[in-house]
Amino acid sequence: MNHSRFSWDTTAMSMLAMAIPFHEGESRVHKLLKIEQGDNPTAGMLTQQAVFMLHKAPLLAIGTLDSEGFPWTSLWGGESSFSEPLGNGIIGTRTPVDRTWDPVVQALVGQSENGKMVKGNDKMVSGLSIDPMARKRVKLFGRMVGGCIDELETEPKDQPEHTGMPKQGQIQLITSIEQSLGNCPKYITQYEIQPALVTSKLAYEGASLSAEAKALILGADMFFLSSATDKDMDSNIRGGPAGFVRVISDTEIAYPEYSGNRLYQSLGNLNLNPKIGIVFPNYETGDVLYMTGISETLIGSDASTLLPGSNLALKIKVRKVRLVKNGLPFRGTRKEPSPYNPLVRTLASEGNIKSTLSSRKTVQLIRKTILAPTVARFTFSVLPDGVKYLPGQWAAFDFSEHLDIGYSHMRNDDPRSLNDDFVRTFTISSTPKAGVESQNEFDITIRKVGTVTDHLFQQNDRAGFEVPLVGIGGEFKIDQDAHGQRLTPFLAGGGVGITPLLGQLDALDKSPDRLKLLWTMRIADSGFALDVLKKTPALAKCTSIFFTGSRATSVETESSLAELVELGANVETRRIGKIDIDAVDANTWYLCAGNPLRRELLAWLEGKTVVFENFDY
Repeated sequence: MNHSRFSWDTTAMSMLAMAIPFHEGESRVHKLLKIEQGDNPTAGMLTQQAVFMLHKAPLLAIGTLDSEGFPWTSLWGGESSFSEPLGNGIIGTRTPVDRTWDPVVQALVGQSENGKMVKGNDKMVSGLSIDPMARKRVKLFGRMVGGCIDELETEPKDQPEHTGMPKQGQIQLITSIEQSLGNCPKYITQYEIQPALVTSKLAYEGASLSAEAKALILGADMFFLSSATDKDMDSNIRGGPAGFVRVISDTEIAYPEYSGNRLYQSLGNLNLNPKIGIVFPNYETGDVLYMTGISETLIGSDASTLLPGSNLALKIKVRKVRLVKNGLPFRGTRKEPSPYNPLVRTLASEGNIKSTLSSRKTVQLIRKTILAPTVARFTFSVLPDGVKYLPGQWAAFDFSEHLDIGYSHMRNDDPRSLNDDFVRTFTISSTPKAGVESQNEFDITIRKVGTVTDHLFQQNDRAGFEVPLVGIGGEFKIDQDAHGQRLTPFLAGGGVGITPLLGQLDALDKSPDRLKLLWTMRIADSGFALDVLKKTPALAKCTSIFFTGSRATSVETESSLAELVELGANVETRRIGKIDIDAVDANTWYLCAGNPLRRELLAWLEGKTVVFENFDY
């Protein structure tokens, strides 16, 4: 698609750069969050940084108000340089659009005749020029000088299948920029953008979310939002792992506000005027969901009650939605997710584990037993009152007082720590003493995989290390007689996936025809397997262990493997496969594994009943 250059006369248009103070709404948010207000870095002009981004960025999120004063947001572009400066703070934009269903196009130029210029009448326009591959973005605010809609002749090369395709809509827009601000790269998933033909078709329109609209939201790893006061507008991006936006009902959605630049420009606008406009793009299909509604900012306990693990969140009541098939003038190929993305935080109503954490007592580390290079058992004392737990339950700890270093804008050395509350849940691997109501001690057996576990491994068990215990929970019970089958199989992933089984072994029949353990781990951690099976020799004859990693092992590791075989375990130096699952005649399985392996195992077990503990939050 070729775009000609602009030739509008802008000699009479100019503006003066000035400092932009925080407005009342932004100041209110700073006070509510008890955050000191610094200087506002927003420039009262079109900066050179913004000019560079307009030349380079293939996408522009653009917002404006409809005739009823509600914001809408759209996403335009497909290739670089479709917007460019015309002088004196004026930019011109020429790009293919969906002229039929795009609400921003409708609000700006309506159903005007082809090529007929529509005066802007100082209509507010906000934008976000964004290059997702470079993770760079610049915010813009200005007022529409004029614009028109026309038809763009498409000339697809070597694409005979496009013969007879409808002519594409093209918008030309002139905007006088009053503010611009560069933003950080956090939470932006990389997408490689290519232009595409618009063949839009309305799939749904209404005052609630259709099933297809909900699916698009739950699969999205970013969306764009616009907000406005009576004096200016703001458009920006919100990103995270797919599913970070949660669907509360047919008419409500919510998402956590991650750590940002603390300017709170969007939230400040919404504090004064809760109306919000959102667009969810599906880069792969070109489908797009437009939404406008009313927002509610949730702070502190209000946020954590809805979205446990969050102290700031936004809930949005749907007013109007419009789902359009093939409505985007581009497609995107997904590349790398942002390293800053935290885990998905599910709603309390979806069973988020953190919604159950209400107790708080201090436990002390009294014993650390290294079982393998990355696996250790930690024994905690709970004195004087003890703690009640059942076999297979988990314990949640709050390590924030040890690891939370406070706010920083960027943290490239440990990006996920920016949104980390340092609450961790570990399965209790010990068995409670029979006949004792409260236990004075309990064990967790963990693998060193991140900030919190690294911290634990560094602790001296004779130094009096203490940490708050904030909850005990879970109902992962292995019942050998509940499902009408003789053999009960347990799948344990990543080495420590065996921990729910360890706490329940005493109550299980460990005959080979009653219990089957399929256990995967790294070969370097073979010492952990040996420790478990030496403590419970009967379990060895029920066990197949699948070791992964280099076979160039130490003498110690080779000795461990030999001992495991002597104990009666079946030892495989390969990945577990579907053939191993199919060889076990059982309809009900128990499973404990991390997300990637769990997804693979669940696919292999399709049609079976699988009992597992879900630690996603």
